[in-house]
Amino acid sequence: SKYGSTMKSIIVLFFSGLLQTVAGGQLNQAFITNLSSRSKKPSLMMTPDPTPEASCDGRIHPSLLAGDPSLNLVTNVDLGEKKLQVMMACSDAIEQYTGKPKKFIAVTIQDKADILFGGSGAPCALACMYSIGAIGQNTNGAITRKITDALEPFGVDEERIYINFFDMERANVGWRRQTFAG
Repeated sequence: SKYGSTMKSIIVLFFSGLLQTVAGGQLNQAFITNLSSRSKKPSLMMTPDPTPEASCDGRIHPSLLAGDPSLNLVTNVDLGEKKLQVMMACSDAIEQYTGKPKKFIAVTIQDKADILFGGSGAPCALACMYSIGAIGQNTNGAITRKITDALEPFGVDEERIYINFFDMERANVGWRRQTFAG
């Protein structure tokens, strides 16, 4: 049919993670709107305000799923009264560069941890960020820069921070008594 190849392209883009195109670190809404307006059929495009009912049934783009993404950061420095400020900076960076709503972003920081990095106990940090989609070289680099900037005032050198990024499959992320795959 007239829309058959377009829908196949949209589905391929959706499942390959390319539907969420990034332009300057921001979600390219014009691209998504353009694709979704090509067909009158139900599409797998993003909805503007995901609801829990829509979250697990595949009707919305993975970049809007609740509880996604999450950042777990461990450092051996004492963040003191600035800990919440650092957490907010991390959350802001994730929102800015993934395009995911802040209401679904989770950040945890464990400070004053025992960490040996390069054979030294000098200030350092280790982090893991998990996300369904929105993981890629440009996004990861931008988030790494922002997290590094947030930790620098505490003496954590950029050469003593590792951040691992994990692009999660929907079936491997649980929420509301099920996974995002159902």
